[in-house]
Amino acid sequence: MRKVLLSMIAAAAGFSLAGPMAAQEKTLTVYTYESFVSEWGPGPKVAEAFEKTCACKVNYVGVADGVELLTRLKLEGEATKADIVLGLDTNLISEAKATGLFAPHGLDLSGLTVPGGFSDDVFAPYDYGHFAVIYDTETIKTPPASLKELVEGDPSQKIVIQDPRTSTPGLGLLLWVKSVYGDEAGAAWAKLKDRILTVTPGWSEAYGLFTKGEAPMVLSYTTSPAYHMVSESTDRYQAAAFSEGHYIQIEVAGMIRTARDPALAKQFLSFMVGPQFQTIIPTTNWMMPVGALDAPLPDAFAKLVQPAKTFLMSSEAVAANRRAWIDEWLAAMSRN
Repeated sequence: MRKVLLSMIAAAAGFSLAGPMAAQEKTLTVYTYESFVSEWGPGPKVAEAFEKTCACKVNYVGVADGVELLTRLKLEGEATKADIVLGLDTNLISEAKATGLFAPHGLDLSGLTVPGGFSDDVFAPYDYGHFAVIYDTETIKTPPASLKELVEGDPSQKIVIQDPRTSTPGLGLLLWVKSVYGDEAGAAWAKLKDRILTVTPGWSEAYGLFTKGEAPMVLSYTTSPAYHMVSESTDRYQAAAFSEGHYIQIEVAGMIRTARDPALAKQFLSFMVGPQFQTIIPTTNWMMPVGALDAPLPDAFAKLVQPAKTFLMSSEAVAANRRAWIDEWLAAMSRN
């Protein structure tokens, strides 16, 4: 009986200890975009891999797209629940820093490979890709070979784009048009408007409409055809190579200054630029990795469009002009 009683006491003690320990399990809250956390995106695999290293739980909060991440942070301010924000890009860095919500990451980024280079003490890159018009080869036999041909082409051949007010690809196209057309960007948008089937809040909705056959073209990335080649064994969907060049997107993440566990947040960022995370990216986010991989890229990536020229504005220029350029876009899109 004594042994049984001691066993019961020990068991009770064990349970009393296990309860608080379980309750105190560390949680890392990551704000990101919807396609990242989808079942086919990198989010689930990233969480599974990181949780094995951190004795923690990754909690994702997904929003439509990258620009909306910044909008949400501005609304939440110091009350934000985010520890990590993943899914902004270099176009938004200056604006994000101006919120005062981010802390320096303290990482050495010198070993990463990004076209044109990248160095920042607050944000770390995790992938990159060039924006492109993806077209259905079964519908369009001669795709536009330049931005000018897209703007001035057959209005019956529609394209789906994303809203620059909520979406980083949408903002990327806005900056791409501005980079090529300059002061004539408004006139270019007025012409392109007739080819636009619809404007979606984020990338996922736009690409979904495209693959359902609602439009023969969509704004996406030069890397998007790799998904169809690898996952669907088809080369039906291809990227149009534009003679003027393509605008690049470098996606970044940063840690919030008020993160509940700063050491855990920094650990995640360090993991993000490491080979486990980077190996997940190419065949889930369908973007180019910035760091070393545990496995080689699929052969499909060697068949992708390689832009002859890369456009990228400084984040300071974007911060100073984004509102005005969006207003210019809105005015052009509303013209009859």
